[in-house]
Amino acid sequence: MTDSLHALLARAEGLLARMEALLPPAAAAPDWSASLAFRYRKRAGRCVLEPVRHVAQIRLQDLQEVEPQKQRLLQNTAQFVAGRPANNVLLTGARGTGKSSLIKACLNEFAPQGLRLIEVDKADLVELPDLIELVAERPERFVIFCDDLSFDEGEAGYKALKSVLDGSVAAASDNLLIYATSNRRHLLPEQMRDNLGYKHTEDGEVHPGEAVEEKISLSERFGLWLSFYPFSQDEYLAIAAQWLRALGVSEAQITAARQPALVWALERGSRSGRVAYQFARDLAGRGGLEASQEPSHAAASTPPPEGLDHV
Repeated sequence: MTDSLHALLARAEGLLARMEALLPPAAAAPDWSASLAFRYRKRAGRCVLEPVRHVAQIRLQDLQEVEPQKQRLLQNTAQFVAGRPANNVLLTGARGTGKSSLIKACLNEFAPQGLRLIEVDKADLVELPDLIELVAERPERFVIFCDDLSFDEGEAGYKALKSVLDGSVAAASDNLLIYATSNRRHLLPEQMRDNLGYKHTEDGEVHPGEAVEEKISLSERFGLWLSFYPFSQDEYLAIAAQWLRALGVSEAQITAARQPALVWALERGSRSGRVAYQFARDLAGRGGLEASQEPSHAAASTPPPEGLDHV
């Protein structure tokens, strides 16, 4: 009997060893000194942390017309790197208003104090518990960055993120926060039928109102919400002027670039900070040609098209 048991145990151990060889290995620690930012990616079935070789150099002073949001994120991040309590952050709102750029600027601001950033794609959020374990014993402070986050119903990453934020029996380490950006406030598509809780059909839910509760439960687990709004014309022009100055365009050219900047925004149907930056790069790349051209006497006496200043 004993020999049979030993043989059975040996076979079981051999089987387990072969099965372990088929499983993807746990993520290996990278060279933490290689960069300030890392990407968490799945390669050939295994998760790896890849150093970002060229980190975006955007600074807080580069971001204009978002001062309230900037100050709140700055304060939260300062608390975090100082080892004081801080919140996970959800940045939502209009496209091109600086949500992602603000997080990158915070990294550059606090990197000398030990802040590091790990970018995680939505598809890889199911691996978050392993990532948390990987950084738990590190002395640095880590921000998990999820950009342009939104989910369709039933996606695995939704439940994984929800659990990590505030639902798992294993608490996240105190050296890690999650900063996410999204154009959707509640991260899931919302439909009119979700609000029709008083209607009960034969094939409907018994408690349809709970669908609404489920859809807002994830965003509510972020302790700090920062909302971003479309820019006014003056704000858009101020951002374009700031980027033109940063790119070395003269003040005279910036003044003359007002109307071209408005036309640029009109053609794209948006006055976002991203559009202002694209205009500034285009104009500066051409040496400020449009802005620096001296108008003819006839052109100078011709008023701008009606309503152009109200694009």
